[in-house]
Parts: sequence; structure tokens; C-alpha cells
Amino acid sequence: MDRESLARLRAQPGYLPFVSAATLARVSDEMFSVGVVLLVLDRTGSAGLAGLTVAAITLPSLISGPLLGAWLDLTGRRRRLMVADQLLISTMLVALVLVAGHGPNWTIPLVVLMAGLTYPLSFGGFTSFIPAIVPEDLLAPANALETTSFNSALVVGPALAGTLSGAFGPATSLIVEALLALVALVLILRIPDLDRGGRPRDGRTLLGVAAAGIRQIVSVPQLRGITFAAAIGLGGLGLMTVAFPLFAVEHLGGQRSDAGFMWAAFAAGSTAGALALMRLQRRVPPERIVLSGYALFGTAMLTWPLAGSLPALLVLIAVAGLADGPALAAQFAVRQQVVPASLYGQVFTTAAGLKVGSFAIGAALAGPVATGLGSAEAMLVAAGAQLTAAVVGVTLMRMPARALPHASPGG
Repeated sequence: MDRESLARLRAQPGYLPFVSAATLARVSDEMFSVGVVLLVLDRTGSAGLAGLTVAAITLPSLISGPLLGAWLDLTGRRRRLMVADQLLISTMLVALVLVAGHGPNWTIPLVVLMAGLTYPLSFGGFTSFIPAIVPEDLLAPANALETTSFNSALVVGPALAGTLSGAFGPATSLIVEALLALVALVLILRIPDLDRGGRPRDGRTLLGVAAAGIRQIVSVPQLRGITFAAAIGLGGLGLMTVAFPLFAVEHLGGQRSDAGFMWAAFAAGSTAGALALMRLQRRVPPERIVLSGYALFGTAMLTWPLAGSLPALLVLIAVAGLADGPALAAQFAVRQQVVPASLYGQVFTTAAGLKVGSFAIGAALAGPVATGLGSAEAMLVAAGAQLTAAVVGVTLMRMPARALPHASPGG
């Protein structure tokens, strides 16, 4: 990115509060799957409950993701929804610290569930605001910085949660997470004219817009293949929410909080892979990169149970992440190529909701799988899910395309 573009972005009213709020909100969200698992394990000793609690915040995304995107498109009321999101998350985190270990176990996922309704906003909602904040000629550099925001949160969030949990206890990690969400809330309030650019409904309905995005995903072979492959892959990765901390103790002689460094290693490898292989998308169809990436990622995951020390495991995880990064970046390219502009935002939020929801299902199964089969065996199951994702993706892509209706999206 050239200095002139960066300087112009910084000069845009509200841009610095926007990118700061987005990054802090994402760091807070990325801390959750590490901090909450360690808190629940520490206070209840239940691996199943730890996985179920992660599922409770991510599973509602299956329903809320498409609807949130449609609501934003129809109303343009961005500030109100984002403030509610950060307020819900911070309140839930404080309540979780107070309830876990001090009340009935069933109250823990119940406290988390309501915050899960707005959970997809930090991942996709902020991104959709960029055209309302920066002029069209600065969209490219703004999108590049948005990618940096995601990648930074992926690395910093889990590592910060693991470090705080190891040094001060898991409750401290969740309190810091709540404070980050509140700071993000304050920054959102400082973004001027965030609600500008809202479009009239033009006869469209909330359910109609959401349904149009789902029809697009199901009907286009490339989109259908990569979307369901990603869902299966994320479901397998959800098993690691419990398998990582248990593996650290059972096989490496470490602490449960080491799981934070494992997630950070994965994020670092994924980021490096995405940046290093950007040119690959110019020579290879992106859908092939996605499905090949899952096959390579799953194969590399088979080596994880062989690690005899934490440093060795971190290296193996980072190496596997090198295959995951290009697959993730290529997913965006597929959508950009086959989705019409009128459905672009809706397809992104629907696909994001499906992926996060699938991760929730994996997290819900993580406790029984990691304790019933063993943490090392859970890693092998997760690796098998990535290989299955590649096979399912290829199969779905070979199915013929369905004719799309010509009616207006959301009609």
C-alpha cells in the first residue's frame, strides 16, 4: 500500500475509530473460544460443558447471520446494531465470570446464548460499513487494511487469552475481553455518519433478501462446493476448542492455557500462507485452491499427535496453517466471481453464519470426542473432516447448476 493512500485513509472522518473498533472487537471475539474453555474447565472440570459453551455463542449464527445482513441492507441502521452487539458481549462476559462455578452448570451456556445472536457482526458487519466511510477510490487500500485487522485479531486474540489465563487465571482473560468490547463500543460512537447510505426497501423483505442469498449458494456449483466444504472443515476445527487444552496437559506436560499459543500458531501460519501465495489465484481457479487447501490442511493435521513438545506442535500447526490460508483467501475470490452485486453482502453473511454455526457444532461435540476417544484421536478426527470437506466440495461442484429465478433479490 502506498503512503498517499494510507494518508488519505487516515484523513477520512471516522476511519481511524472504525478500524480501531473493528480490530478490538475481533480481538475480543477471538479470545473467547480460548478463555471460556479454560474458565469452564477450571471451575467445573467438564470438557463437555466447555465445548457446549463455545457452541452456545456460535450456533445461533446459522440463523442470525443471514438475517443480520438483510437487516443492515434494508435499514442502514449500522450504529445501533453494532453498539448493541458490543454491549451484549461485554455484559455476557461479566455475567459468565460471576455464574461459572457458582451456579448450576446449565446456566453457563444459557448466559452465552443471547450474545450469540449478534456474534457474526464482528466478522462480517464491520466489513460492510467500509463503503459508507471511505470514497470509492480508497476501497482497495481500505479492504487491504481490513484483511490486516482480521489477521491481527486471529494471532493476538488467542495468544492474549492464553497468556492472561496462565498468568492470572481464566477469569482475568474474560474481564479483559469485556473491556476490549466496551472500548470498541466507545469508538463506534465516534464514527460520524455511520448510518449514511442506507437504501430504501423497494418492496424487499427481510426474509426475501436472506432467501435470495441462500438460493445463490445452493444453485451455483463453485459456490455450493466451497461453502459446504468450508462448513465441514470448520466443524472439524471446532473439535480443537477442547482437544488443544487437553492435549497440552495429557501429551505435552504443559498447561491448558497453552491452547492459546496453538490457536495463534494456526492463525500465523494461515496468514503467512494467504500472503505468500496471493499470485497463485491468478494462475489457478480459486475453487481448486479452496478444495486443494482443505486436502493439504487435513493431511498436515495428521502429524499433530506426533509432537512431543509444545514448540514442535506449534511448528506443525503453523505449517498446516500455510495450506489453510490460501484456501480462505480463495473463498472470497470465488464469491467475487460468481455472485451478482445485488447479493454480494448477503451471500457473505450467510456463508459466514453457516461456517460459524458449523464451528459451533464441532465445539459442542469436542468434549465427548476429546474425553471419549482422547485428545490426540480428536485431532485425527478433525483432520479427517478436512479431507472429507475436500471430497464433498468436489462432488457438489460436479453437480449441474440450477437455474436461478430472475426475480429481484428479496422479492
